[in-house]
Amino acid sequence: MKTMQLGKSGVTVPVIGVGCMRMADKTTDEARALIETALDLGLNFFDHADLYAGGDSERRFADAIGMNDDVREKIILQSKCGICPGKTMFDFSREHIMESVEGSLRRLRTDYLDFLLLHRPDTLWEPEEVAETFQLLKQSGKVRHFGVSNQNPMQMRHLQKYMGDEPICCDQLQFSVPASGMVKSGLNVNMDVDDGIDRDGGVLEYTRCEGITIQAWSPFQYGFFKGVYLDNPAFEGLNEKLAEIGARYGMSKTSTVVAWVLRHPAKMQVLTGTMNPERLKECAAGTEVTLTRQEWYEIFTSDGNILP
Repeated sequence: MKTMQLGKSGVTVPVIGVGCMRMADKTTDEARALIETALDLGLNFFDHADLYAGGDSERRFADAIGMNDDVREKIILQSKCGICPGKTMFDFSREHIMESVEGSLRRLRTDYLDFLLLHRPDTLWEPEEVAETFQLLKQSGKVRHFGVSNQNPMQMRHLQKYMGDEPICCDQLQFSVPASGMVKSGLNVNMDVDDGIDRDGGVLEYTRCEGITIQAWSPFQYGFFKGVYLDNPAFEGLNEKLAEIGARYGMSKTSTVVAWVLRHPAKMQVLTGTMNPERLKECAAGTEVTLTRQEWYEIFTSDGNILP
């Protein structure tokens, strides 16, 4: 499995992270089968959040992997906090972050997280308080590195101002062929077209400048959890092109999507969400192929994206 450095953390991770949002939907045996497949493929990076199934996905993971000290040292664990289900709010207060971390550690049956991310932005946050909380967590050994999700450059700069030498390592952002706004806005600079609207604040370029890894979530979805575009008749042209280019390399459309995301020089990490071991193997197969520049653009434009 190909690896990469996650931001400026100095931690080597696989280019695919295994998203565990839906793990609570599986039995312990089913979850174990997925985890064992992941580890056999060299995928030892697992992404969690306290939000997922109210914490049950973290519990199911710990049960399925048989968490102990020996197992823990062979894997990389990431979790997120800040969304408050049922309260219609976000909360980046010190109290909430501390409570969330303690809860994740308890459910995952571990003493530390490798990475902790702020789960979406909280407009009422105090960056100084967040940075101080991160420092306390690092000093206690409970969290080793930090990141964010769905934040724009100015939000990250605001936080980094108070974090000093402790870097923001990653930003989780939705990215797929149909959800590629941060690419389209960069291609349509100074153009009087909707694709030129920058909804992300230049986040693609900012993360590349600052050495922050984009973790691409929902690479097989379109819209805001509207569904999967693979084999979806509403995306006929895209599916035909994925099948055509995938066939050149003996890959499925799933594998080809992974290859498409990884071909971008931003050096993103793909976050999967599948609980199907066979589909996870297809995702892993996409890491073995480097698409040509022309192939990348052919896939991009097959979804109706027009180059200026």
